[in-house]
Amino acid sequence: MSVEPIGSDLGRAAERAPDKVALISGDRSVSYAELDNLVERFAAGLLERGVETGDRVAIVLPNDVDAVIALQGGLRVGAAIMPMHPSVKHERLSQVLSRAEATLVVCDEARADTAREAAQEAGGIPVHDSVEELSADGPAQHEQPGDTDLAALMHTSGSTGGPKGVMLTQRNLSFVTGSIVEYLRFSEEERILCVLPLSFGYGLSQLLLCMRTGATLVLEAGVALPGRIVQLLEQHQITGMPGVPTVFQVLLTLRGLADRELPHLRFLTNAGAGMPTTTVAEVRRTFPNAELHLMYGQTECVRISSLPPDQVDERPASSGLPIPGSECWIEDDDGNVLGPGEVGELIVRGEHVTAGYWRNPEATSERMREGRRPEERVMATNDLFRSDEDGYLYFVSRRDDIIKSRGEKVPPRDVEEAIYGDPAVKEVAVVGVPDRLLGEAVHAHVSAKEGQQLDPAALKRLCAEHLEDYMVPQRIVIHDELPRNTNGKIDRLLLAGRA
Repeated sequence: MSVEPIGSDLGRAAERAPDKVALISGDRSVSYAELDNLVERFAAGLLERGVETGDRVAIVLPNDVDAVIALQGGLRVGAAIMPMHPSVKHERLSQVLSRAEATLVVCDEARADTAREAAQEAGGIPVHDSVEELSADGPAQHEQPGDTDLAALMHTSGSTGGPKGVMLTQRNLSFVTGSIVEYLRFSEEERILCVLPLSFGYGLSQLLLCMRTGATLVLEAGVALPGRIVQLLEQHQITGMPGVPTVFQVLLTLRGLADRELPHLRFLTNAGAGMPTTTVAEVRRTFPNAELHLMYGQTECVRISSLPPDQVDERPASSGLPIPGSECWIEDDDGNVLGPGEVGELIVRGEHVTAGYWRNPEATSERMREGRRPEERVMATNDLFRSDEDGYLYFVSRRDDIIKSRGEKVPPRDVEEAIYGDPAVKEVAVVGVPDRLLGEAVHAHVSAKEGQQLDPAALKRLCAEHLEDYMVPQRIVIHDELPRNTNGKIDRLLLAGRA
């Protein structure tokens, strides 16, 4: 059965309720009819520049109206959108553009220099530093993409470092959006406050949910000012807010928050990293009238499981049950299905499972396996889980050493490579340390070459020059020598305080 292209949701919402507010960003409010027109003009501009179905369009923009226009415009013409974190540095951007064979880059003036430098290194890819400049008059006439055509190429990092392009098809995104709508009981009445970057799969899904249902999306760039978040909750009568543990921890620092009346706030969601059970309890006390959905997902299929709100108090450490229309089970290393209490790798089956990694058959074969039907594949998550007698899932640990900080994936190797840029550095080991606010804090342990001195502050500045902000270590510790285990390897468990 075919599905409607994910990019057609906006047009249908505009037909149903043209005057309804679709988007609020700062002081700007945009109706569905206005947004549909802006997206159509942008889509026409893409077509004029030769963008075709499946072409990769890189988008480097902060959370604002232009980002939504670019994302929806790319989807409308059947391109594969590639949203990048707005703080991306040119080295990583260049690598992504080159590997993805991008057609063009859309950014703003603030990121134009970075984008041009990266695009030049990637082979001279065209860069447009204005959404308006790229837009054109006239209808965006194009062929509708098929179910298996790429809708998004989301970049994530593996334990060996380097970005991998996760291929999400039209069917992948349409299915998972509908499934989330079902279990959240998401309707056109929602007013969603999104402080997560739209470059983050969890953030992008908020946009897709609102376009699917005709709800209102309120965009904000982070939680640096938690008081403003509360102001937005009240001012816009927010009904739902997604967050990662960091977001909720920052909000919980506000005195008197539990005494604020937020009668419209219906639900909160958490994904990106597991929420500590102590934080779960604090969130429940602070927002007693809001449902809390504890969710688990991966870029490779967006969402995997969700814990029903009526189970949160009883099972606060659980990742919940598979999302509607999907299936999960736990296997040992030999592929045997395990029972309750046994720890093994979580396997996922459903129409949201990625088509694989772009131009990376080796990585694809590691994660994708044959399903029960010839045309079907299932995904090995590379995460260890257990289940209880009722089938509820519990995250145990990751097989690799990727760090999840602020809900973002931080590959240790990328951070280590940045620190090795200081010629005085002898060895580096970057580890994730459990942190109540961040989920995991990025710590770098460094030793100097003989006769050399290292300055932690200078190493942090070096990281800031070459890495996204969430990848910069919270702490850099200088050692005479890094500790080693019995195999002679650097003892990362000891450094992370887990040995």
